[in-house]
Amino acid sequence: MSKVHVKTGDTVMVMSGKDKGKKGTVLAVSPTEGKIIVEKVNMVSKHVKPRKMGEPGGIIKAESAFYACKAQIVCPRCKKPTRVAHKLYEDGSKGRICAKCGEAL
Repeated sequence: MSKVHVKTGDTVMVMSGKDKGKKGTVLAVSPTEGKIIVEKVNMVSKHVKPRKMGEPGGIIKAESAFYACKAQIVCPRCKKPTRVAHKLYEDGSKGRICAKCGEAL
């Protein structure tokens, strides 16, 4: 089983590829493949056939998955893309923090 540094709902910035510099929210995470889907990033054209009566078919734009290593989490406090650091608290719980400023993610 492999781990991914982002979770669903995180705000991330794309670091490489055709959508470099774009920000968005993570919609889905696939840890086995190491891929994520981010809203309004890596848009592809899909040919869709109408399945039900009255449902439109044709070419639609949809988000496609890309490797999670190409994205970094954006810190809510310093607004910069950062790596994820981990911190152990006194009560025994473990939390994700910003590696640059120390803010909890």
